[in-house]
Amino acid sequence: MIEMQDLWKTYKNGSDALRGINVKIDRNEFVYIVGPSGAGKSSFMKLIYREERPTKGHIFVNGFNLEKLKQRKIPYLRRVIGVIFQDFRLLPRLTVYENIAFAMEVIEAPKRQIRKRTLEVLEQVRLKDKADSLPSQLSGGEQQRVAIARAIVNSPAVIVADEPTGNLDPETSWGIMKLMEEINFRGTTIVMATHNRDIVNTMRKRVIAIEKGQIVRDEARGEYGYED
Repeated sequence: MIEMQDLWKTYKNGSDALRGINVKIDRNEFVYIVGPSGAGKSSFMKLIYREERPTKGHIFVNGFNLEKLKQRKIPYLRRVIGVIFQDFRLLPRLTVYENIAFAMEVIEAPKRQIRKRTLEVLEQVRLKDKADSLPSQLSGGEQQRVAIARAIVNSPAVIVADEPTGNLDPETSWGIMKLMEEINFRGTTIVMATHNRDIVNTMRKRVIAIEKGQIVRDEARGEYGYED
């Protein structure tokens, strides 16, 4: 599903964000990526959905060889990866329905299929009654559920979630995590970067800890392990 082999990411200023990463994430796993700020977590995540390219080493995602992937092939990769951001990144002038449908429109899905699938995921994230609302009319938790719906509408094999509860209160965060667990239960691999100690320690999924660009811990039912 996801495999990194001796993967390095060095930026133009000479700093190594990732150094010699070797990891394999299997289909249908739920994995937390943890570590101090600046440890390399964001670079790790961005490499998976080809926002960044590795400096050296190999990375494979759902059959794609990412370091050799041509620019024109990136949209095909993005069809099998859903990305969820901390700051939602919804289109402010589009309704909830339109924000979700847009993810299918860009891959030129048939209109009938777009409507059917968009209504399905609105039901799944429990926002059918908000379909005609604008993002500014929603709470933070509702906006994140729209972002999740947008990420899953194309039935991706992998969800990459970068701090999806970072801007939410604890109660709302647990609601989002329950939804993420449901998505994982339906067969989607989830890789989630987080600083939320309570969520990691309670849900006890696989934990990969990164420090100074290297994996220092990889536990099947791990704990957060940091004080930040």
